[in-house]
Amino acid sequence: MNFSKAEFLTSFGKLSQMPPSDRGEICFSGRSNVGKSTLINKLLNRKSIARVSSVPGKTVTINFFTLDNIYLVDLPGYGYAKVSKGEKRGWSNLIGGYLEDDRRDLELVIQLIDMRHAPSRDDLQMINFLIERELPFIIVLTKADKLNKREREERMAAFAEEIPYFEDITCVPFSAVTLEGVEQLRGIIEEVSEDYADFLENGALLDDADDIDGKEEDTSDTSEEPAQQENTGIDAAGYLIPKNRK
Repeated sequence: MNFSKAEFLTSFGKLSQMPPSDRGEICFSGRSNVGKSTLINKLLNRKSIARVSSVPGKTVTINFFTLDNIYLVDLPGYGYAKVSKGEKRGWSNLIGGYLEDDRRDLELVIQLIDMRHAPSRDDLQMINFLIERELPFIIVLTKADKLNKREREERMAAFAEEIPYFEDITCVPFSAVTLEGVEQLRGIIEEVSEDYADFLENGALLDDADDIDGKEEDTSDTSEEPAQQENTGIDAAGYLIPKNRK
């Protein structure tokens, strides 16, 4: 996967503007100024494909980037205190609406948390939301270069107490300065992309097999069905499709 060939596609300020997914999506979620745009720029090896603002809460749109067979989606930052309640409500509706939209083919949520501090109430609310909705996610711990070894160990131990199911969640420390975590995250994105491609291929074969079964149901010997499953690469136990895949 050539990350440098990613391109900005479009932005949406309203849920009603967004068409249904036509490919898998990986979205980036986190507080305002936690480093989402910086992370995207480092992953894609570009200086400013995602705009970095010095003013927290500046990004108020959902931004889409194309990368091979998937979209990278930059969600608005949440939790910035110096905005009106109406603006906060608008951002919340936009973020929550995207994550709850059944038309989205959401493959992974990359949740960012500042490694230097305990997760905020908004961070914990988002993590609990992802768990309750059974959305696949990982945590990226930003600004990792700001901590020494002892401070890191202390924060990791604290996260285990602060974040539900922390020990079961994939966590990647990230630094925009040292580029720690960039290759690991690229590997995760590539794996998601490959899994999505396999799903499309196997899902299409499964649909074809189902069509054949339906047409031959009244005339064919049902003993042929295992052979059709074998041809699709699906074992006798059947093919489990995650809830977020349609």
